[in-house]
Amino acid sequence: MSAGRPDGSRLEAEPALRVEVLTIFPELVTSYCAEAILGRAIRAGLVEVIAHDLRLGASDPHRSVDDSPFGGGAGMVLAPEPVFAAVEAINPARPLYLMSPAGRRLDQAFVAELGELGAFSLLCGRYEGVDQRIADHLVDGEISIGDFVLAGGELAALAAIEAVVRLVPGAVGNAVSPDEESFTTGLLEHPQYTRPAEFRGWEVPAVLRSGDHAAIERWRRAAALYRTIERRPDLIEARGGLSEAEMRLLAGHGYPLDAAAPLATSAPGRRRVPAKEPDRR
Repeated sequence: MSAGRPDGSRLEAEPALRVEVLTIFPELVTSYCAEAILGRAIRAGLVEVIAHDLRLGASDPHRSVDDSPFGGGAGMVLAPEPVFAAVEAINPARPLYLMSPAGRRLDQAFVAELGELGAFSLLCGRYEGVDQRIADHLVDGEISIGDFVLAGGELAALAAIEAVVRLVPGAVGNAVSPDEESFTTGLLEHPQYTRPAEFRGWEVPAVLRSGDHAAIERWRRAAALYRTIERRPDLIEARGGLSEAEMRLLAGHGYPLDAAAPLATSAPGRRRVPAKEPDRR
């Protein structure tokens, strides 16, 4: 089953990205991929998403793909025989990743890596997971979208697909947008505002209405830095800390430096820039 065309046919031209999804609920994938950014990218021929039904590997009349686990326990497990049979019959694009909470955490850097592949496949588990032999001997790796449990891998696969598709040239209307979003630069995105300029007494910062694009860019950079310091200091640490120029930028926009100082790259004991109240006008 293909999401490349409404009638299920394959795209005529070679797309920039092809993703194959192996699942017992292919309709979940195709219906989501028909809408919004994914749908537009597919209809434009930029992306192809193909959803395969894992049940085609089943050999019994009930098309069973699961069985009870050895050793007992609640729930069912995807069995190796039908899953191996389905993958071998479909021969999906490699690498083939299993969506699993034990996998590599999906972040923007990993998303970019996936996008550079041009084609890859995702295997969606269900029930209590998959037989370990699937993870050990069938797939090429595992992907996790976070430390929580879902009923199946379809939502996780769709999250991965949408994140990668956003990086395909032409998939997003504003070509600059993916470069400015959270995590792309190692920071959370700066606050966004739209009309009206005043709403229930809350005003949009004056600099954003000034027309001074250089000043706006500096404000956005400072706001992104401070938001990341407050909410995700681990991202600041991961990018090597705050430079002296970034500390000056924060101070120049009135952000208090108490939380920023421990993240600075300069040596301990340096002269601190006096803190003042943030200028959010």
